[in-house]
Amino acid sequence: MPQNINQPSNQIRLTNVSLVRLKKGKKRFEIACYKNKVLEYRSGVETDLDNVLQIPNVFLSVSKGQTAPSQDLAKAFGPKIPLNDIIMEILNKGEMQVGEKERHAQLERVHNEVIDIVAGKLVDPRSKRVYTTGMIDKALDQLSSQGGTAYKLDEGKGSGTATPTNGEPSKEKMKEMPSWTGVVTTKSAKSQALEAMKALIAWQPIPVTRARMRLRVTCPTSMLKQAAKGPAKKESQEDAADGDGDKSKGTVKDMILSYVEQVETQDTVGSEWEVVGFVEPGALKILGEFVGGETKGRGRVEVLDMAVTHDGE
Repeated sequence: MPQNINQPSNQIRLTNVSLVRLKKGKKRFEIACYKNKVLEYRSGVETDLDNVLQIPNVFLSVSKGQTAPSQDLAKAFGPKIPLNDIIMEILNKGEMQVGEKERHAQLERVHNEVIDIVAGKLVDPRSKRVYTTGMIDKALDQLSSQGGTAYKLDEGKGSGTATPTNGEPSKEKMKEMPSWTGVVTTKSAKSQALEAMKALIAWQPIPVTRARMRLRVTCPTSMLKQAAKGPAKKESQEDAADGDGDKSKGTVKDMILSYVEQVETQDTVGSEWEVVGFVEPGALKILGEFVGGETKGRGRVEVLDMAVTHDGE
């Protein structure tokens, strides 16, 4: 990094710097990075370390220019660990030191990204229309203000919170349900959006469900009537208790259709049967494994639309 000629040799001028600190082996180690580049690196946007690190070294104190002695690094990270690997560990696992203004801006960026992701993947279950980002933001704010749950919202206030017909669940059940306490900067927006969606679906401060995926499933006609070797869906305890265990038995065609909530088209072209329809996003992986296993790789599952929604007015 360029240094002023009058600057002491053991002191580094902090210009456009983000410090990343990691405490290990009773010592605190620091690296000096460019602002905003640490998050870009951790999210995969930036891959060149030269664009992330201001100085390719490890410090006990960046501000004092105090580099970490090799014996301290060896004791904390291991005697044969290369310096570059140590820097990578600090970069990936360390805690970023940012100012209050930068921290607020960072939190706002992550918050907006989470809201955008959630708003694009949840819909009103009746109209299938998406909610505005403002409505999603308000619903999540309701959850976080009540400690992650929604039951306190509808104590005679008519807030629109959906209360289960069987009454409020037990405390043990509520502890198992997903909660939402707000956005943090230590997790990716994608993982937090998934947590937010789970909480909204579980507590229903507004009526929501996941937007469905539109798929095309293709299977050789010669295999359609074969008995399925494995179940199409993993039975839930509720299904088993209700006596719905027979859902896991049937032909390959029956099992494929058991995934499809709504069939758009079915057709047979030559020696192949094809169905286009809508499924829950969580079913994609299991459906793909089922089709691949039952058809020995001759069948296939294609995603035509990741999230089918209708824009609201």
